[in-house]
Amino acid sequence: MKTLLTALLALSLIAPVLAADSWHYETVDSVVGRDSSIALDSFGYPHISYFGESCLKYSRWDGSSWHLEEVDAGAVGLFGSLVLDSSGNPHISCYDSNNKDLKYAYWSGSAWQIETVDSTGVVGSFTSLALDSSGKPHISYLNNTDEDLKYAHWSGTAWQIETVDSTGVVGSFTSLALDSSGKPHISYYDSTNGSLKYARWDGSVWQIETVGSVENVGWFTSLALDSSGNPHISCYDFNNKDLKYAYWSGSAWQIETVDSTGVVGAYTSLVLDSSDNPHISYYDNTNGSLKYARWDGSVWQIETVNSVENVGWCTSLALDSSGNPHISYQDVSNGDLKYAWFGAE
Repeated sequence: MKTLLTALLALSLIAPVLAADSWHYETVDSVVGRDSSIALDSFGYPHISYFGESCLKYSRWDGSSWHLEEVDAGAVGLFGSLVLDSSGNPHISCYDSNNKDLKYAYWSGSAWQIETVDSTGVVGSFTSLALDSSGKPHISYLNNTDEDLKYAHWSGTAWQIETVDSTGVVGSFTSLALDSSGKPHISYYDSTNGSLKYARWDGSVWQIETVGSVENVGWFTSLALDSSGNPHISCYDFNNKDLKYAYWSGSAWQIETVDSTGVVGAYTSLVLDSSDNPHISYYDNTNGSLKYARWDGSVWQIETVNSVENVGWCTSLALDSSGNPHISYQDVSNGDLKYAWFGAE
């Protein structure tokens, strides 16, 4: 017995120590990184679209290195939104600031296919992209000319485009999600009334409502639907400089302040985990840092992810199969595209 205990003790001394989960950071691309959007593939590897040096760029991690490429040149790529299809191929909506158009790009499996979705006036900022169960794209965006909220979807043969809301100046900071029936839901900002708005297609008409009554709440909206199809929205309270979170309980909107320490809450990105608990990445303007908040079922757990120099613009959040967060964001000080993820090394 003494010999066995001695052997076990010796083994424990040479056995590797399991590293605790922690945040990891890296620079994906230098002097670029505005308007990033992240998605994880079936292996949990990150794919990121972003605006870089007057072009739309796309980077993906293959398990050992980053692959960087230019998708579309000519001041294309602002307000980008990235989604992966069932085969892991990337689809990106974005704004063409040269031609003032809404653009859509996707990887066919052998080459990038790029098309103009809407060119009627100045259109295409604040894009948000979702794919339905058939892989068809749906995009919400702002018509800058008419100052309306627009929505486009591919029917299989042509783009169908419509105006969702034209009451006042509306449509900034759009965020789109599709429910289990493929019907679109959109959160956005009403500039005329300084309010957060929410629109959903019921199969016949758009149902539009104002979420809450506090002025200047609704910047940088991010929308997700829970397992019951109820909307959850993160956004920035411009008046109080706070991070806000709103959700539909089934009978009424519930609105709460998540973080009010300093000037916080810009560039929000919201994801719900498998238990429908919200996770939010966002920017802390006071400290120039990237922050992350998650609801643990009882309270909000809030932490600073990265505070080296000035970082945290244009955050985009995704959760892997273990519920661990992955965030793309911009290093404002150096202009770089950064990537942070939580887990074991």
